Amino acid sequence: MALRGVIFDLDGVIVDSSIFHFGAWQRWAREVGIIEDVDEEWFREHHGKRNDAIITATLGLISETELEAHATRKEEYFRELARGKLEPLPGVSTLVEELVSDEWGLAIGTSTPRENLDLVLNELPFSSAFTATACGSEVTHGKPAPDIFLRAAELLELPPERCVVVEDAPSGVAAARAGGFACLAVATTRPRELLSEANLLLDSLEEATLEVVENMLA
Repeated sequence: MALRGVIFDLDGVIVDSSIFHFGAWQRWAREVGIIEDVDEEWFREHHGKRNDAIITATLGLISETELEAHATRKEEYFRELARGKLEPLPGVSTLVEELVSDEWGLAIGTSTPRENLDLVLNELPFSSAFTATACGSEVTHGKPAPDIFLRAAELLELPPERCVVVEDAPSGVAAARAGGFACLAVATTRPRELLSEANLLLDSLEEATLEVVENMLA
């Protein structure tokens, strides 16, 4: 069993899939007749949250059946747009390789549905490095609640204080801090000022050496 762990968010940390998510939300918005409401500002506000929270905030209270149908369509559109086009962000492959060589446990904690995570992992050359994965639909509360990261740490058999969470969204940073994790934020999809609550803020994982991550648990 690993003595230390790193829990990676997916979108904006391992891959930049935001353009495909935005395209999927806009296609969904055209279908429901609210395309003018789903602009780049709307997307920045909601990206990183679970679909049920996003749809409810946008459409208001609807039945569970309707909510599930909306969420399913949106994610089908995402996978259509993203399939075959996803690549790891700069620095990710090197950091993962260094962490595995140093016997860290690696996990993914993401709000994205399991089907999306499987799509991404199938296209990454280092997917086998992640021994645990937790998705938003598999926990009670989405980010900014810490449930996803707590579940990932549980699967790694590590307490939060022995794990570093890597995030790119304010809701994810808040979730990490709420769960008692050290948080490394990367400004890949959000302005730096929105990530100021992280323990460490970098422009890219190209700056995240093994020593940098180790020092976060010192």
